[in-house]
Amino acid sequence: MRSDPKLSIAQQCKLLGITRSSYYYEPLGESAENLYFMRLMDEQYLQTPFYSYRLMWARLRSLGHEVNKKCIRRLYKKMGLEAIYPKPDLSRKHPEHQLYPYLLRNVSIERPNQVWSTDITYVPMKQGFLYLVAVMDWYSRYVLAWELSNSLEMSFCLNALDSAFQNGQPEIFNTDQGTQFTANAFVKRLLDKGIQVSMDGKGRALDNIFIERLWRDVKCNHIYIYDYEDGLSLYQGLKQYFILYNERKPHSALTYKTSAQVYFQILE
Repeated sequence: MRSDPKLSIAQQCKLLGITRSSYYYEPLGESAENLYFMRLMDEQYLQTPFYSYRLMWARLRSLGHEVNKKCIRRLYKKMGLEAIYPKPDLSRKHPEHQLYPYLLRNVSIERPNQVWSTDITYVPMKQGFLYLVAVMDWYSRYVLAWELSNSLEMSFCLNALDSAFQNGQPEIFNTDQGTQFTANAFVKRLLDKGIQVSMDGKGRALDNIFIERLWRDVKCNHIYIYDYEDGLSLYQGLKQYFILYNERKPHSALTYKTSAQVYFQILE
């Protein structure tokens, strides 16, 4: 969609129902070469989430790319990637951020709004990247809300959470230990509603397996195929994709019902 010179960017974004960060993408200082490496790393990580940055560096080298190991380590951090395996705690949490135990081990998920979860993923574009956050109902796999941002600030996570609450609220809300989700403002939103807070173990992304599967689905079946030019086209494409995912895609684990049918308990 072309910009309308009669309207400000803020007015256009308000009419479209999107954030300004989704409309405007300002490159975050990465070269075209590094953006290319990030795209390769993102695709590889979906296949081998146990790869540390050292293994990813070795993989890129084996493909003939002359890349610095320190650069890959920095890009790993920027992309929010972490190898999935038990390891020492190499980072310190914010002193004011409380961690909560993982509450879902051996728990039977039997109904909508029993458990929700959220996560953030890196999304490549032709000339940059954005971050995508989603809130999902575990029982139905229904995507309750999602937001795009050009930074990892907490505000877009709070926006997604508030949008999700328009559908109801869960008994338990599960996140990873990222600073966006351990921040007092985010946790307080949950506790004020009487929601139990659950957090994945350190380095255990598979504790949040349903949303990890969502990222694989949205990237392999949509983002990598369409290879969007900018934030606005990415937003518009994802908007259509999540309608398809929620309302038209049958899930074998849901006896081939759609997520919307199961979440809203629509009788056939």
